[in-house]
Amino acid sequence: MFAIISDIHSNLEALTVVLDDIEQRGIKTIYCLGDIVGYAANPKECLDLVIDRTRNCVLGNHDYAVLYEPTNFNYGAEQASYWTRDVLEQEPDAEKRRRRWEYIGAQQMRWTLRTELGGAKVCLDFVHASPRRPINEYLFPDDVYTNLSKLNALFDRTEHVCFVGHTHLPGVFLEDPDFYTPDELGNVYPIIPDERAIINVGSVGQPRDRDPRASYVYIEDNEVHFVRLDYDFATTAKKIYAIPELDDFEGDRLADGR
Repeated sequence: MFAIISDIHSNLEALTVVLDDIEQRGIKTIYCLGDIVGYAANPKECLDLVIDRTRNCVLGNHDYAVLYEPTNFNYGAEQASYWTRDVLEQEPDAEKRRRRWEYIGAQQMRWTLRTELGGAKVCLDFVHASPRRPINEYLFPDDVYTNLSKLNALFDRTEHVCFVGHTHLPGVFLEDPDFYTPDELGNVYPIIPDERAIINVGSVGQPRDRDPRASYVYIEDNEVHFVRLDYDFATTAKKIYAIPELDDFEGDRLADGR
């Protein structure tokens, strides 16, 4: 039994609620799909929690941007990256500063777990964005109708199940091709030995499916469970508004899940 979180984006209120829920379920193992930082006001605190509480994490595009340079970012995302970098650099505690930078710098782009779920052998891939371009390729639900060649290329790089984030839109892609929202699945997807799937776990800190609740998944036996949780997004927004370098839109959007 394990949980998968993604796209925290420096949202401490959402991350705390998610981690508390995971703990209450008795889940000891957590994997992260990246974008720990970006957009919101608590990058240091979120990094520390991810470092302490997760077993493994892959590199997200916002993590990459803070470590290197933001590429193809809009103005708000770019400014948040530079501000986050300054905050991490200005940490007065040298050990904390080193620990955080080393953690981001050590992340892989792709990680694979071969294990058994429900008595069947499975291959689980973990990336931030897509199996083809693990840091920055967007995979949208509409792609099943508008870009079949893209879907085919992504499934060619998926041995069995690949977990992704990046778009902040939870759901399951199948190679038919098709896409199912958590609601359509009753919030549960059973991993089938001979069925390939790409599963978006949604966003902890900035949902974009018109549902403001934090999103994550946990896996028990062979079932992927989608979870949504209320959190105090008003407090997160106020923190964003209080920092001139952060775009107010990143606070406004939290109430609408957009």
